[in-house]
Amino acid sequence: MYLFSRVSLVAALALTTSLAIGQTTTTNATGSARIGTFKHVEGDTRIGRADATRTPAPGEGVRETDRIRTGRNGAASLTLKDGTVLVMGPDTTVDLTRFQFDTTTQKGHFALDLLQGSVRVITGLLAKINPDLFKVSTPTSVVGVRGTDFIVEAAPPPQVPPPRTRNGPLKAPAT
Repeated sequence: MYLFSRVSLVAALALTTSLAIGQTTTTNATGSARIGTFKHVEGDTRIGRADATRTPAPGEGVRETDRIRTGRNGAASLTLKDGTVLVMGPDTTVDLTRFQFDTTTQKGHFALDLLQGSVRVITGLLAKINPDLFKVSTPTSVVGVRGTDFIVEAAPPPQVPPPRTRNGPLKAPAT
C-alpha cells in the first residue's frame, strides 16, 4: 500500500510539472508564443487585429505581432519576458512587430511600431546587452535605444480634407 501511494504521488508530481511547463510556453491559434503579460489595463483598451479585437485583462498574455490600442480614456502597462516594461497612454496604437528573447543566452530582438500616441519604455535585458537590436519606430522616425527609460510620442496621422475647387469640394467624375 505504501509503495502504491508513493508511485501515485510521483506520477501526480510529474503530471503537475508537465502542465506547469506547458503553461509557461503557451501558444495561440497562430502558433506565436507568449512574450509578455499585461500588468494593468484601464478604460478603453483593445488587443488584436482589426478583424478580431478584445479587451485584455491583467495577467493576460501578449504575443509577437499583437496590436494594442488604447482609447481616449484608456491606458495599459505590460512586462515582456526580458523585463522590458511598456506603459501606453491614452489614444495610443502600438504594434509589437518583433520580440525574440532566449532566456538562456539572453539574446534576441525587439521592434515596436508606435503608430500614434505615447509609450514609456523601461528597457530590460535585451537593450542592456545589445542596444542595436532594440528599436522603436514611429511614422516619421526610428529610435535607436541608448538609455534605460524613455518616452516616445507620435502624432496621429493628419486628417487630409478632400480636394476643393473654387466652387466647393471636388467631385469624382461619373463612371
